Amino acid sequence: QVQLVESGGGVVQAGDSLRLSCAASGRTASMYAMGWFRQAPGKEREFVAAITWSVGFTDYLGAVKGRFTISKDNAKNTVYLQMNSLKPEDTGVYYCAAHPAGRPYYYSTASQYTDWGQGTQVTVSS
Repeated sequence: QVQLVESGGGVVQAGDSLRLSCAASGRTASMYAMGWFRQAPGKEREFVAAITWSVGFTDYLGAVKGRFTISKDNAKNTVYLQMNSLKPEDTGVYYCAAHPAGRPYYYSTASQYTDWGQGTQVTVSS
């Protein structure tokens, strides 16, 4: 099992930037990838970005491509989500999740991720 702790959320204005962090501990050697998902009030959880732990391949939701950047620091077992040019529609609770090795890598499918953090709130005002 992998324990995940997110940080870095907050309240910002449209056009501002935030950087989220997710620190992993526990069985990190079993991770194949890490992803960020978000959930707005009354909406389903949606994929935002993912990165493979070894090689660093990245994937993004179309709506955030060019504005958000996912990165990792293997030495610190931490993944980051740099969010620039934030929009009110980016508001939500942001969760990081660990995708284990040994199962098909459908990076945007939440059910393929086995460990989740508690979430951090991001609020973007217009």
